Amino acid sequence: MGFDLDINEKGHLMIGGADTNQIAKDYGTPLYVMDENKIRENYRKIYRAFSKHYADFQIFYACKANTNLAIMRILEEEGSGIDAVSPGEIYISLLAGFDANKVLYTGNNIKDEEMRFALDSGVRINVDSISQLQRLAKIPNTEGLKISFRVNPLVGAGHHEHCITGGEMSKFGIKENEAVKAYKMAQDLGFEPVGIHAHIGSGILESEPFMLAVETLMDIAGEIYQNTDIEFEFIDFGGGLGIPYHPDENELDLENFAWEITGLFKEKLDYYGLGKPTMCLEPGRYIVGNASYLLTKVNTLKESYRKFAGVDAGFNTLLRPSMYGSYHHIIVANRAHEATVENIDIAGNVCESGDLFARDRLLPRLKEGDLLAIMNAGAYAFSMASQYNSRPRPAEILIKKGDGEIIRERETFADLLNKQILPPRLLK
Repeated sequence: MGFDLDINEKGHLMIGGADTNQIAKDYGTPLYVMDENKIRENYRKIYRAFSKHYADFQIFYACKANTNLAIMRILEEEGSGIDAVSPGEIYISLLAGFDANKVLYTGNNIKDEEMRFALDSGVRINVDSISQLQRLAKIPNTEGLKISFRVNPLVGAGHHEHCITGGEMSKFGIKENEAVKAYKMAQDLGFEPVGIHAHIGSGILESEPFMLAVETLMDIAGEIYQNTDIEFEFIDFGGGLGIPYHPDENELDLENFAWEITGLFKEKLDYYGLGKPTMCLEPGRYIVGNASYLLTKVNTLKESYRKFAGVDAGFNTLLRPSMYGSYHHIIVANRAHEATVENIDIAGNVCESGDLFARDRLLPRLKEGDLLAIMNAGAYAFSMASQYNSRPRPAEILIKKGDGEIIRERETFADLLNKQILPPRLLK
């Protein structure tokens, strides 16, 4: 347990071989800093763990975690596919160089125009509801289209109730007891169903709930095959692989996880005679989450009824602590070797009471001007960022072998006015 930190002789935190203090001087704060080698290492770790047990294995990166073009291109180079949930993510994926056939579009409550965009883009469509299926059938030239379905396996898991995407309370997918009906309807409408998909939640650190989801989905796939003779080209178990956010949390035992999941998968394939479809996973957080830090400076120390350290970032740059009550570990990057001695609240610069990165966090005695590194900011950080309080969004920096490159420029006040129009009658 605990995090392995790279600290140089000056006591400065290092990211990808680069001194965080120098990074902050060069690029300013707040700032997202990503380690390219860590992203590649995380991807390869998953791929090796599963493919050695089942050769026909494909990763579809859940790009909602982080859609920066440079990150997407890195994963395209690694051989990943893409789990896209919107036309915008389809567009970014194709721009990043992904083959359309390696993009699986799993929309939710989508408009007909979005389906047309997906069809025109040539990506695979993963149907979420009977309504979507019926509306898709009304679009011209869809006969013979290969599709898949997202099924709700009545299994849910995740680090927060808002991150549980399976079970009776979930808005996602068709009911498991309607799966056979949906696949038969798809055949009757002229489609060619070739895949099945489920996703139960996010931030999973143990195999048990995932194993239950695999077993349930494979039983559904077996029932569909027995009643329709559909031969699946792929079976997709979604994402949800977690990372430890707290030093006391255990890391997911990926080797054992992969061994258990693939073992059950192959057992069910044999039992139902399902052949050898591609096995798919959709990790997002696991690939990019721990590869990035949010750097922010302490600009205010305040003794009120509590002791606060005010920083130059807010929940507009990292929403998870406010939205989910999530823990993100914080390092005093310019004094990373010093012992923790006091409890203090880390407060953001957004005008909201809930704008806090930490309550009663045990840290070294802080000083104004200290540089803080908020860990595990690679997933659902910039992708959930906003311009709330009319604050421009930070830059993103990619580090490789100690060198930094800007992969998204810092916004300016001009960006706050982008796409706004002042009617002539209101001009002064």
